[in-house]
Amino acid sequence: MITSEQRPVVIIGASLAGLFAAAAVAAAGARAMIVERDVLPDRPVPRKGVPQGRQPHVLLHRGLLAAEELVPGIRENLLSHGAVPFDTGTWAWLGEYGWSPTWIPAYETVSATRPLLEHLVRQRVCRLAGVTLHDGVRVTELHRSARHWQVVCEDATTVETDLVIDASGRGSRLPQWLSELGIPVSEPLTVDARLGYACRTYRVVGEPPIEIAVIIAATPQTGRGALAIPVEDGNWLVLAAGYGDRRPSRKAAEFDEFLAALPDPAIADLTQHLEPVGDIAIYRQTGNRRNRYGRSRSWPPGLVAVGDAYCAFDPVYGQGITVAACQAQLIRDALQRDRTPAGNGLLSTRRLQRRIGATADLPWSVATTEDLRHSGSPDTQSPIQRLVGLWTGRLAQLAAHGDRNAYLAFARVYHLMATPALLYHPDLIVSVVRAALRGLPEENPRPRALNALAANRAA
Repeated sequence: MITSEQRPVVIIGASLAGLFAAAAVAAAGARAMIVERDVLPDRPVPRKGVPQGRQPHVLLHRGLLAAEELVPGIRENLLSHGAVPFDTGTWAWLGEYGWSPTWIPAYETVSATRPLLEHLVRQRVCRLAGVTLHDGVRVTELHRSARHWQVVCEDATTVETDLVIDASGRGSRLPQWLSELGIPVSEPLTVDARLGYACRTYRVVGEPPIEIAVIIAATPQTGRGALAIPVEDGNWLVLAAGYGDRRPSRKAAEFDEFLAALPDPAIADLTQHLEPVGDIAIYRQTGNRRNRYGRSRSWPPGLVAVGDAYCAFDPVYGQGITVAACQAQLIRDALQRDRTPAGNGLLSTRRLQRRIGATADLPWSVATTEDLRHSGSPDTQSPIQRLVGLWTGRLAQLAAHGDRNAYLAFARVYHLMATPALLYHPDLIVSVVRAALRGLPEENPRPRALNALAANRAA
């Protein structure tokens, strides 16, 4: 039974989006009540409510900064539990135009499994003053009175609040609840390239064969790619990804065949040095889906949606956790400006929802523009998207041929540390024109670590 003497902010879902939101509410001096339908484990293991939990997850650098600001000490906490720090400029990344440079410092990230990240964030958030978490409780209805919300749970408990934050993920029931309240709900925007994942955990046998992550990006020409990245406990996550009829299966032999058929044998070579742990997990719900909340004047006060409940991206681009953390920062700032613990009706949640939407604009553009290039998508790029793609393709060629400015511009935009305007910097325009007149310099070489890996396997 949930009880409360004062109205807290109610957060539906103890996902990372929900946990970051709770940290934001606490930072603003308000009370936060998280209501989660899963019975949460007391250790870092996958759970039912996060079906993609066994797949690799990435905190972009902007996300790492935001997470550290919301949950101080989380970076060191992750490292103390075996998470692996990286300069992403060292990753071996094979893209459409060749290998990215591995000698240009870029941005730090910390590699850990999703269960460990969520577990540690949850521990720290639940220790914050004013935060309570109720698990094993499903929210079934939302009701609206003249000034307040009533959050109705499956056990017939009702919680009254001035502010509801929906962080319940892709399975959010908010569209249904709004319809039941007579509030118009527009159809969401969707782009689905039918990407499928298959992921397997491996452990190192002996000395780690390499210390860098390896990415072979799926291109429109190949339709398949893979990622191998070290995580805590000396393990590696190896993920295979394919579009449409090239999606990998969960059968071990076919998984190995998939890796062997990639344009470069690096990840297949790597697995020869590793020992598989457990079975292969697949995931298929990868379509981009964005709701249009907050645009209409009929948007109700005291309600916002964050994370995948508002906008879910194709996970292959690793943007979701970072966007959720940035959205939580907006919630904290809005509540602090409002100067009242829970808004008390003065907080413009329509304006806040639009700001939350703005944090998704760039990641949405990146994910959908790229996904529309693949044959698995039933839709096609717009003329503007094709024009932008021609320009970014030129820059990608420059990066694959060692142009420092082009590489760092992509890194800054990808990690959400700069706006896309950076891709049109005069220095980059000069580099593109120079390459058109004089030709491209020599391509970046294949990373030496991968050559040694193949040599070790042959030996």
